[in-house]
Amino acid sequence: MPDNETDDVQKLQPAAVQGRIVIFTAGGLNPQVMINALSERFTDIHIIKELPESKGEIVKRRARRLGWINAFGQLATMIASRLYKTVAAKRSAEIIAQHGLRADENPDIPVIKVLSLNSDECRTAVEALKPDVVFTISCRILSEKNLAAIPCPVINFHAGINPMYRGQMGGYWSLVENDAGNFGATVHLVDKGVDTGGTLYEQRTTPDKADTMATYPLLLTAASTGIAINAIEDALSGTLKPHQPAGKSVLRFPPPVWIWLGTA
Repeated sequence: MPDNETDDVQKLQPAAVQGRIVIFTAGGLNPQVMINALSERFTDIHIIKELPESKGEIVKRRARRLGWINAFGQLATMIASRLYKTVAAKRSAEIIAQHGLRADENPDIPVIKVLSLNSDECRTAVEALKPDVVFTISCRILSEKNLAAIPCPVINFHAGINPMYRGQMGGYWSLVENDAGNFGATVHLVDKGVDTGGTLYEQRTTPDKADTMATYPLLLTAASTGIAINAIEDALSGTLKPHQPAGKSVLRFPPPVWIWLGTA
């Protein structure tokens, strides 16, 4: 298993392997920070950007799995946390600066906009771009049909340590469960499950006292640009070495507002 607990591992790497990278995302601050870091390492990057799912779609999907009470409780947390992000803007700027990263959009990276990454237009775009690796971050789960149509490795950045903190809010749940040693992120292969593909790299870090649920994902993203670069270089050079880490597999969701208020 590779040693992946060091900071700034990308600085220790030789010149990047050449190849085309296509990034799947719904956009946002965290993926933009990651994209900018990748663009400093790789020259042939394209983005396929989907429209984010509506809150209504998310609530309906979660209600089918968890019930309406939990679904609306999670919606309340989502709304409250978005409001809290405004308060956390100063800390977010600090995180970006401390890691030497950028959050502005890069106009030199081509972007193809699609309604959904599971659409026919997305498959057509992938066929035209002919990627050597697809990197996903902050986007919906790929359907089996669209995943099967991608002719190269598909790698995901997940802000949580798999398999214990699959799904959403992995950093938050690790702290709630007094498991601060697993406050971290995973870069893994994508399969038909939710964060169940083979792990490639992990990165653990320690949150600042100023961090909250609003900034945990950004902190984990900023701390993990190096392992994302390493995984992409492995894919381009044909040296991917996925493994299945130990631990109980648990799919996580945002906490209902009554749990969040008790742990905030």
